Amino acid sequence: MPHHQILIIGGGNAGISTAAQLLRKNSKLDIAIVDPADKHYYQPAWTLVGAGVFDIQKTERSEASVMPKGVTWIKQKALTFSPEENKVDLENGVVTYDYMIVCPGIQLNWNEIKGLKETLGKNNVCSNYSFETAPYTFECIQHFKGGTAIFHNPSTPVKCGGAPHKIMYMATDYFRKHGMLGKTDVQYWSGAAKLFAVPDYEKTLLQVVKRGNIKLNFLYNLTEIDGPNKKATFVGFGDDNKGEVKVIDFDMIHVTPPQSAPDFIRNSSLANSAGWVEVDKGTLQHVRHANIFSLGDASGLPISKTGAAIRKQAPVVVTNLLDVMEGRKPSATYLGYTSCPLVTGYGKLVLAEFDYNNTRMETFPFDQSKERWSMYQLKREVLPRMYWGAILKGLA
Repeated sequence: MPHHQILIIGGGNAGISTAAQLLRKNSKLDIAIVDPADKHYYQPAWTLVGAGVFDIQKTERSEASVMPKGVTWIKQKALTFSPEENKVDLENGVVTYDYMIVCPGIQLNWNEIKGLKETLGKNNVCSNYSFETAPYTFECIQHFKGGTAIFHNPSTPVKCGGAPHKIMYMATDYFRKHGMLGKTDVQYWSGAAKLFAVPDYEKTLLQVVKRGNIKLNFLYNLTEIDGPNKKATFVGFGDDNKGEVKVIDFDMIHVTPPQSAPDFIRNSSLANSAGWVEVDKGTLQHVRHANIFSLGDASGLPISKTGAAIRKQAPVVVTNLLDVMEGRKPSATYLGYTSCPLVTGYGKLVLAEFDYNNTRMETFPFDQSKERWSMYQLKREVLPRMYWGAILKGLA
């Protein structure tokens, strides 16, 4: 059976950038990446695709083209873990390892909303959360003739926590620019308790909400969509609205699917009670298996699941894994940095950056809680180039 010094589960942003950084530190490392995917996507741009200002084709490359040179690519699904034996069962066979990094990303559970699969991509039911359907979001916005526009956010963690409302701000801005806003009822239905976790940024977003006359509804789950009849069913689960059912007629709806750790993680001994990989939130080392680390969306870290978080997590995993391999204690600490570039309209963006305590951790020497054109350009022009050209190559 094949054996590797370092086995990485997942060839997304986390897996590829961590492998590349490890090889930059020591080109002799024997690293294998397990991932069945043919394609690699730059998903943060899908909000801009849905708003009609980014070409979806520029978000897709072949997985082979981003695989770091010197890495063995095992193009299979991982099925089960046996951490006591340092082995992973694959679709076809088994692989063993000395050290493992678990970062298979997040699973989109489209089926948890009844009727969604059947109507997604038609009947004005759209979602920026898939390569296939993101362009349809802009079709819905462009052809919108007034009425009720619903934007939905589930109660589960999601990748890029800001994405469900970013597209709402873009759509509202589009309706305003095209004289539609007066004829439009924009509604936000969210499984969260508030709009955004960090008060300074939330204050700005609430002004954007006011500007668009958006109605906010919190602590509701979307349970069913009837596409042909354009009805969405929401069920409350807060203290004040528990069990309350609201059936809303819509003219368009943007849906964010409920999300979880992948099933093979949820059902494994690596998971915590919520199904995410159970790691120390500072060292990113597994709490029960010292030779296993985890980062990215599948890790059980109490922070938003973003590419920016991975950018700060990867160097911590690299340093700490090399420490452990040399018989030392992990020396690097991740402080919970994450970033949400919150697009609030065409040419406007609030760059939210914060840590585990929701304390601002900002990069630039100005107040990032204000809407700025420069930060919009950062998201649209700079970050995609940085992703393909530096982050995946281990240079960021």
